[in-house]
Amino acid sequence: MNPAAAALLATTAIQTAAAAAVLTLPAVAPLVAADLRLPTSLVGTYLSLAYLGAAASALVGGAAVLRIGALRLSQVSLLACALGLLLGLVPAVAVVALSAVVLGLGYGPITPASSHLLARTASPARMGLTFSIKQTGVPAGAALAGLAVPPLAVAAGWRIAVAAVAVLALVITVAAQPVRRRLDGDRQREARFSLAHFAAALRLVAATPALRTMAAVSFVYAGLQMCVSGFIVAYLAEEVGLGLVTAGVGLTVANVAGVAARIGWGAFADRVLSPRATLAMLGALMAAGSAVTATFSAAWPLLAMLVVIAALGATAIGWNGVYLAEAARVAPAGQAALATGGCLFFTYVGVVCCPFLFGLLQRASGSYALCFAAAAAAYAGVAAALALRRPAASSG
Repeated sequence: MNPAAAALLATTAIQTAAAAAVLTLPAVAPLVAADLRLPTSLVGTYLSLAYLGAAASALVGGAAVLRIGALRLSQVSLLACALGLLLGLVPAVAVVALSAVVLGLGYGPITPASSHLLARTASPARMGLTFSIKQTGVPAGAALAGLAVPPLAVAAGWRIAVAAVAVLALVITVAAQPVRRRLDGDRQREARFSLAHFAAALRLVAATPALRTMAAVSFVYAGLQMCVSGFIVAYLAEEVGLGLVTAGVGLTVANVAGVAARIGWGAFADRVLSPRATLAMLGALMAAGSAVTATFSAAWPLLAMLVVIAALGATAIGWNGVYLAEAARVAPAGQAALATGGCLFFTYVGVVCCPFLFGLLQRASGSYALCFAAAAAAYAGVAAALALRRPAASSG
């Protein structure tokens, strides 16, 4: 297997397992909340804690890649995700909160590490498509969580379901080992960590107008993407009135659509519209999908709801590869991991803020539908800003 194919296969598998880990507890949130005697909408706080850890560790990713290698960093990160899941089995609210942070610390460096590998091995003419294929691991992992975790939780208990995903993460960590030495051949053993390394990623984003734009867009898009994935099961089960397993199918449908769409949008941004124009168009489509989702009720046919959810997933979960490829493209030569880590800090801060605010609004209003309507307004605002403002010049 050539290095480009090996890098793409390894990074996609690791991304899939990590994404499944993050959404495992949200996929069975009603069961976990009932066991811990907490409101289900607190799943937003769980996700915020996870991405608080991810935001911090994403900054570490760019520097750690140089020291230990991108694939080794990905393996260590996936082990941390497994540990976070296992901590979540402890029936104590404080430990579950800690488990979210640990899981997030593992999740954060995975994307900067994979960006380093793919920027080094992928053909420049296929950068958008390559990054989008790798990023299918995120909706694929979420689809796996939605399809497999709720039925397993109903059959054997939610703790068994969570432990099964932790085992999957361990298996993929080991499976990546045979290609590790070949893909980490550029690591610099003499590299050292310092606070200056962590600040360098933020300075790079601040100094590069095109990176600033990508960071700002991803703050909103990623935050609301996690609201879609994190709350769709609770919305369908508790407000629309579907069963937990059927609601889990909704999560799976959204993410399967996202898998296919990420590849399509990556090719679209390579060949049809610019990445910026593609992201503006996607924002408008996300706004429409969220607005229609807000109208769901028990009177809707299940098939019609699933079609709308698929359309929302294809956009709200399908944009990431375009964004990451553009961040890597406009970064200074050799600094794709650093640039991606800096942008992802803002991406993950968005994921910290938006699910927390989504859950807060739900608890205040008692309506998930109102939350999806608010998400539609935010998507529309970003799409309009991208479409109306002239692109900033890049220093990359």
